[in-house]
Amino acid sequence: MNELAIAATIVGTLASAAYFPQAYKIWKRKSVEDLSLPTFALFFLSIVVWLFYGISMNNYPIMIGNSVATVGSAIVLFLYFKYKKRGKK
Repeated sequence: MNELAIAATIVGTLASAAYFPQAYKIWKRKSVEDLSLPTFALFFLSIVVWLFYGISMNNYPIMIGNSVATVGSAIVLFLYFKYKKRGKK
């Protein structure tokens, strides 16, 4: 792996980790108020497509970054469905 690929992997992974603070906030507050389900669903779908693209190209920077993003956004979506009912009681 060359220096640019290493930098892309690091930056892509850090950017992809951006979902985790949102997931933590939802978990801590036990609320999904003001969270847009369509937005996160589209993010998740696009990330999964990019992940499969990276796998098909055997491109590790794309695979690693989008793997992290897939997990983070999946956690946000899981928490959305877990806590959305609590706000509507």
